[in-house]
Amino acid sequence: MLTTLPKRTQAETACDLIRTEILDGRLPPGAKLNIKSLEERFELSLGAVREALSRLGAEGMVIGESHRGYRVAPVSKDELLDLTRARVEMECLCLGQAMRHGDVEWETRIVAAAHRMERLQSQTSDIEARSAKPWNDAHGEFHEALVSACPNQWLLRMRHMLYEQSERYRRLSVPLSTDERDVRDEHRQIMDAVLRKDQASAFAALEQHLFATAQIILRSPLLQAD
Repeated sequence: MLTTLPKRTQAETACDLIRTEILDGRLPPGAKLNIKSLEERFELSLGAVREALSRLGAEGMVIGESHRGYRVAPVSKDELLDLTRARVEMECLCLGQAMRHGDVEWETRIVAAAHRMERLQSQTSDIEARSAKPWNDAHGEFHEALVSACPNQWLLRMRHMLYEQSERYRRLSVPLSTDERDVRDEHRQIMDAVLRKDQASAFAALEQHLFATAQIILRSPLLQAD
């Protein structure tokens, strides 16, 4: 029997579209969000756009201003560092549980995600690859695969929220990256330690990877203005 997938609501569609534009930088930090303009551009109802903005407000992607509508949430150095510290803690917590409960299917998913990410990165220049949606999707799948064997769904939900917020900052780092950083090797080190079930090395490699990104983002003109 075929399983019928639930139909997506206009609000869910609007939420995905606006979130994607925020993550891609098409709606930059601090940008005013014109509800009428979003309604017309996405060809969705006004109510759907309003509900989407309310949901994104709960996620911390946008902020509501009394009698002034919504803006894309701003970025700052202090928030970046707090976010990175929180993400390191949560990723390691989820990863530790995943390493205790993971089986061969979990390991296979990690290896497949890493392979896809590397192949996409080798097909063009490093910066071009990491600026494109296919690689960003593959990157997200890799980090999700690492923790996918964690049995605690509440931890995974909180981890996902931190990941989405981190993505907003991480994509600011791509044009600022230098040849001194080998992102592929960073991912390999994380994967190798995880597959060896070497928890200490896996945590150390993951923390170094996340803070390396944070240090690059701190050079972003947007944060320099802050």
